[in-house]
Amino acid sequence: MKEKRTYSDRAEYMIKAVAKRRKKLKEMAIEYKGGKCILCGYNKCIRALNMHHIDPNQKEFGLSSRGLTRSWEKVSRELDKCVLLCSNCHDEVHDGISQLPKEI
Repeated sequence: MKEKRTYSDRAEYMIKAVAKRRKKLKEMAIEYKGGKCILCGYNKCIRALNMHHIDPNQKEFGLSSRGLTRSWEKVSRELDKCVLLCSNCHDEVHDGISQLPKEI
């Protein structure tokens, strides 16, 4: 007789499914925003690329892993308020070392 799936099997499946969806949405988000840092052109590792809200007051939600559980329609609307930066440039913008181009 075939064993029944348990709750723990389902939970493990859901964890993997959500992680896979978040990764796919991050890849889509990076492609949507041009695929590279707007300041230095870095594009080697997607984990090192971050979305930076141009105006933090317009931010409805963060685009970190929890934000990537929303629909693509909601995510893309939030992405329209952001620019793509590598981790180093993102930190430098927040610390006032670098600035976003005036055209933005």
